[in-house]
Amino acid sequence: MSARLIHTGQVIVDVVMTVPAVPEPGGDVIATSLDETAGGGLNVIVAAIRDELPVVFTGRFGSGHYGSIVGDALAASGATIVQPEPAVHDSGFCIALVDANTERTFVTYPGAESELTISDLDAAQVNSADLVYVTGYGLAHPSNAEALTAWLPTLPEDTTVFFDPSPLIGLLDPRLVETILSRSDVVSVNLREGISMTGERDAESAARALAARVRPTAHAVVRDGADGCWVAGGGQVPELVPGFEVDAVDSNGAGDAHAGVLLAGLSRGLDVYAAARRANAAAALAVTERGPATAPLRARTDELVDAGGTSTHRRESSVHRQ
Repeated sequence: MSARLIHTGQVIVDVVMTVPAVPEPGGDVIATSLDETAGGGLNVIVAAIRDELPVVFTGRFGSGHYGSIVGDALAASGATIVQPEPAVHDSGFCIALVDANTERTFVTYPGAESELTISDLDAAQVNSADLVYVTGYGLAHPSNAEALTAWLPTLPEDTTVFFDPSPLIGLLDPRLVETILSRSDVVSVNLREGISMTGERDAESAARALAARVRPTAHAVVRDGADGCWVAGGGQVPELVPGFEVDAVDSNGAGDAHAGVLLAGLSRGLDVYAAARRANAAAALAVTERGPATAPLRARTDELVDAGGTSTHRRESSVHRQ
């Protein structure tokens, strides 16, 4: 039975503005570019499909201006869509500010994607070969959180569950987070999220602390930008999987590229360390292009991995946060 990625997250519209710097409270700044494009969970979908992992999307989207952008993007992505028709109201959107250092800052307004039901999830008909992607954005919406926490315990024991807590982690109910962690096989965070979840001050310590909160066979991945990522769990000491040195122009979507390609690697039987190395390469390539859904094709990722270049020192031109 072929593996599929069952995507339970949200696809919304990214209203992306490039700014010299994020203004201080009460301040103002002139954006140098503006783009409206489907983003959020779409970035993981695109990354997985470009790395040749089929995707089933269980989420919802709307029928207004933003919903039309989302619906068109999902159709173009090649993902299988479970929702039979758009909701009567619009999808949500996210204002993303990308500054001169390629750092991004988000403000999100929810829409139809926040009304997930257990029936939507059941429609995917998950099997043991599948990989299920759960994001912290889903836990921020009561309907989605209720559906996910009721549905996850019904999955086959061998189904891989991947949890991406998201930048919202500090606002989520800790009990919901622990419920998802208890069923997760991989939890993947960036350094800022790892520090928020554990109170640790560095990626290695955060990975070790997160690994202690998942089941013994599970792994924690803490992404540390251009340096790569730390992997802990499975009875092993934390290990740094080195990154790849590139000239970053836009970090928006780097973490999503990392997640999608990591999942694709796991679906093909790679261990989490080998899958993380490919994910590091894909994220590095993604930040060399502008836009949120810039994950590379599988062959391009493999080419960079095979070339063997790594980054052991962070240079200003190559910094990106996943």
